[in-house]
Amino acid sequence: MTVIIMTVIILFLTGMQAGTPYFVKRTVVFGVTIPEGHTEDSKLAQYKKYYMTGTLLTGFISAITFIVLSLNDSTEATIVGSGLALQFITLLVSMILYVVFHSKTAKRKQDNEWGATLKQIRVVDLSSRSADEMLPTIYFTLPMTITIGLIIYTTINYEHLPHLIPTHWGPTGAPDAFSEKNPFTAVALLLILLVMQGMMSAINYFTKKSGIKLNATNKNKSKIQQLAFRKYTSWFLFLTTLLTTLLLAFFQLTIIHEEIGGTLLLITAPLGFLVISLVGTAIYAYKIGQGGARIQKIDLEEQTPQGITDVDEDRYWKAGVFYVNKNDPSIFVEKRFGVGWTINFGNPIGYFILFGPIAVILAIAFFL
Repeated sequence: MTVIIMTVIILFLTGMQAGTPYFVKRTVVFGVTIPEGHTEDSKLAQYKKYYMTGTLLTGFISAITFIVLSLNDSTEATIVGSGLALQFITLLVSMILYVVFHSKTAKRKQDNEWGATLKQIRVVDLSSRSADEMLPTIYFTLPMTITIGLIIYTTINYEHLPHLIPTHWGPTGAPDAFSEKNPFTAVALLLILLVMQGMMSAINYFTKKSGIKLNATNKNKSKIQQLAFRKYTSWFLFLTTLLTTLLLAFFQLTIIHEEIGGTLLLITAPLGFLVISLVGTAIYAYKIGQGGARIQKIDLEEQTPQGITDVDEDRYWKAGVFYVNKNDPSIFVEKRFGVGWTINFGNPIGYFILFGPIAVILAIAFFL
């Protein structure tokens, strides 16, 4: 089972990374802004194909290598270790390929002076904010309420807890690490979950407040895409939070009531979570895309203005991945390579929202 899970994850990561250039907006290629009229450049299409081919080849080799290594009667720890190592190698190669083609794309844009004669404008549509259908942050109090309820329930049943508290579960759902029972270890898993839920809630809140950027040459179409992207991203974040809550809540209940954690259920629960998460992520990336770029069925006639382009913000994107702009009040901004959001590294609040909870989780894990 562990071999199957690890192989699926390697292939999933490979597919997602290989498809990324086709999930993002046409006007952003490997993190570089490309003005309308040059998005179909043959060289850019070639770069995308080379990147996809290189990533797919690396991923398939990694998957085959992992399967071969796993056939040598390896222990579960060795299998998991080699699987994680090969996942890292796949991601590392895709990152190297990205850097190479980011550099080539930026150079091609500069050499051909794309957009040099176009007037850069920023489109602002005040009606977009009122039409935004991102989930209210209050929705995220539901999973948090479940967690707080479980903390209270665990405290009430403290005397019935086992002497050794599971603190980690392996790929098959069986616990493989334990700590001696005390008031802290009894609820440590739920504390970690509560911190994660708080982080997800904060991300939703601040992305809801982020600016809605419209395309200067396709204002109405980009508005529809942007609003759909924000709506479905918010739902995706909420459902991910809810699924994580249900999984960890199940593990916590198996600590309190060992009889509900049968072997079959312990296997199917994390496996079901994994399958739903991977399938959901794939559908989201393929159907929605970054900024709603994959939403094609928009029956809208729009006259394309000539001689203008969006404001070129390449100078704020380091390597096309890290956004650093102290003048932008947005804490979260849309990724340029990938699907979802990233923080504005020029705004200190973003560090607190993202890295603060991670530090707390690591601290809790350290004291287990």
